[in-house]
Amino acid sequence: MASIFSRIVAGEIPCYKVAETDHCLAFLDVNPVVRGHVLCIPKKEVDYIFDLDDDLFVELHRFSRTVARGLKKVCPCIKVGVAVVGIDVPHTHIHLMPLNNPGDLNFSHHIKMEPAEMQALADQIAAAIE
Repeated sequence: MASIFSRIVAGEIPCYKVAETDHCLAFLDVNPVVRGHVLCIPKKEVDYIFDLDDDLFVELHRFSRTVARGLKKVCPCIKVGVAVVGIDVPHTHIHLMPLNNPGDLNFSHHIKMEPAEMQALADQIAAAIE
């Protein structure tokens, strides 16, 4: 069965897209830890990040860096944090999160954002990346 992220890639489930290439996709996490929490994924479904082939592994990280630079322009922060957990969805994904305090990278805490706010933020980040 396809992961929820593969279903997003296929267009079966909508997302708040911020960037896309032929092989990668970035979108806002619908259950964000902080405002601007973005997920970067390869379009190819591979469960474990270290099972990606070398080219896709490097491409995903370069793509994530590009997204992080745009994210930092839109969401003021000291740094953009990076996390790869890989337990909740069996599809490689990199979390990018604007950080101003060490506690901002806490997956047990989530914030609520309205759909209109999410879409506006996704649009702002996308514009900052282009």
